[in-house]
Amino acid sequence: MKVSIENKKGLEKDLKVFIDKKTINSYMEEKYEELKKTVVLKGFRPGKVPREVLKRQFSKAIFGEVLDKVLKETSAKALKENKIKPAGQPKIDLKTYGENKDLEYIISVTELPKVEIKSIEQIKYDEYHVKINPSETEKRIKEIAKSQNNFKEVDMGIKSLEGNLVIFDYKATIEGKEFKGGEGKNTQLVLGKDLFIKGFDKQLIGVKKNEDKIVDVVLPENYQQKEFAKKKARFNCKIITVKKSEEVKINDEFAKNLGAKDLNDLKILISKQINDEYKNSLDALGKNQILKELEKFKVDEIPQNMIEEEIKILTQGMKEDEIKKKEKEFKKTAEKRIKIGLILNEFAEQNNIKVEEHEIQAEVQKQLRMMPGQEKMVMEFYQKNPSALASLKGNVYEEKIINLIKSRAKSNKKDITKEEAEKILKEAHKHDHDHDHDHDHGHSHTKKKETKVDKKPTKTKIAKSADLKKNKKS
Repeated sequence: MKVSIENKKGLEKDLKVFIDKKTINSYMEEKYEELKKTVVLKGFRPGKVPREVLKRQFSKAIFGEVLDKVLKETSAKALKENKIKPAGQPKIDLKTYGENKDLEYIISVTELPKVEIKSIEQIKYDEYHVKINPSETEKRIKEIAKSQNNFKEVDMGIKSLEGNLVIFDYKATIEGKEFKGGEGKNTQLVLGKDLFIKGFDKQLIGVKKNEDKIVDVVLPENYQQKEFAKKKARFNCKIITVKKSEEVKINDEFAKNLGAKDLNDLKILISKQINDEYKNSLDALGKNQILKELEKFKVDEIPQNMIEEEIKILTQGMKEDEIKKKEKEFKKTAEKRIKIGLILNEFAEQNNIKVEEHEIQAEVQKQLRMMPGQEKMVMEFYQKNPSALASLKGNVYEEKIINLIKSRAKSNKKDITKEEAEKILKEAHKHDHDHDHDHDHGHSHTKKKETKVDKKPTKTKIAKSADLKKNKKS
């Protein structure tokens, strides 16, 4: 194989590739030998079909396969040997080709620009730690306790009240006839919430254990058996038990039920969780500071084809006239996103950053934990959408790059209160809104969209012991 570089115009390059017919013929021979072992033709024993017969029948198909293989292998080798990293898919223009002929073709490629990685150690960013006031922890624990169901059975003969839990069996009829879906066992209703059929639980106020009660209601418009929607139904209910809610005592037992060792341990875990709720949003601020510093690094030239691709991503779903109005703005944003992406990728290559399969799976598991009860749906989504999995891989990749930069950069550690954290995030959110395009640091080249600062952190109550155990490990 002979390769020569022609027509250098900035990042645009043409590579002329020449492969002699002897090499092409050796590929053809190899393919004929493979075919000979497997092909079945009438009148010939397996493996004994003459070469001339194979050529007459299959030469065009075989040459097509060989040409495709040779082009893939030699074009990749030509680029690698000449240390050219393509920005996008190279174009191949065949000049001479054919059976028993030399192969000559041109690779037209746009090269990725040279990226200057200055001293990462000089980058500065803020690293926040939120000091949680004990009263905040107490308040959160009380909220959790309040959300816990703690129903105790009332004495026989005590009538149900609003807020009580009534457990009952029922058989329902429409115009005296039983219907599909009109029977239930151990149905539980908290009276006053009206979550079953509108007006149903009001009629259960005043019932007692072991009592029979008739409830008349109109079935809802969205009733699953459509033919019975909006029909009057009579429910014959057998009250199994009545329970009243009792306040949950906040003690060691309560803490153990949530996966903590004792109440003091629960307070430590809750305090950590509140801090973690702010951590992601505050970490995003530090990340934005780093990305802003990276913008100062030098990139020789941004390839035009990459700018065009990025603008397509930015303007997806927009009308032509809307795009034209903000053409310059979109171009500026695209250039900034590509520049940051190129810098991050260059840093990753220099430091041999890769994403392992177990890291992607760990991220999938993290997603599953965030959506309890919908694990199967989330898993199926990733199995059926390779692009979503690729995006997840991109997120992990970029996070690894940023974390390595953070470890080498200068962090300005700040201990702040919860109120100060909220003020900082509110200001950042306002600033983010005012400069939406200027601070759009997403870059498709690390397959991660922009880092947006949340106005308020995600607030999740610890209602499951699994959450606490997870926090404890981290």
